[in-house]
Amino acid sequence: MRTLRDNTTALDDSRLPVRAKLVAAWTSFMFLYVYVDILGFFVPGKIDDILVGVVFEYDISQTLLTAFLTLMAIPILMIVLSAMLPARASRITNIVVASVQVPYAAFNAVGESWTYFYGLAVVLEVIVLAVILRLAWTWPRRTASPATTATSLDREPLRTQHHA
Repeated sequence: MRTLRDNTTALDDSRLPVRAKLVAAWTSFMFLYVYVDILGFFVPGKIDDILVGVVFEYDISQTLLTAFLTLMAIPILMIVLSAMLPARASRITNIVVASVQVPYAAFNAVGESWTYFYGLAVVLEVIVLAVILRLAWTWPRRTASPATTATSLDREPLRTQHHA
């Protein structure tokens, strides 16, 4: 038996639209992405390499930084695209981009000596990408009403006969 108290303390559990969930997931992914890079500056020797013009094993150049910016721009743009593309295009784009980001996330840890730090980063990023994939893959379908179905089949509105 429910009491008045039960009704007044129950929390509103309104459903978020898939688009909002995808935007939140990509935003979370970007925070992880950025903070892993920022915290990576604390790895001993990292700043010294940057100061002499080397990132990983590559000389720092305009081409290298442009490539990095391009790679970072993809998930950044997914925040906006998830909200603004039509549902079908958003679903497909989220599935494709998140699928490509999974191996890319794993690649970022290859060759790193700080395996706990970079390993945890990859695990967290892949979990968020899995959430994105699941949300996009299971995007709810709109159910058509019988009148809408009849209209789309005949390309004319369904007319009922009036009896005198």
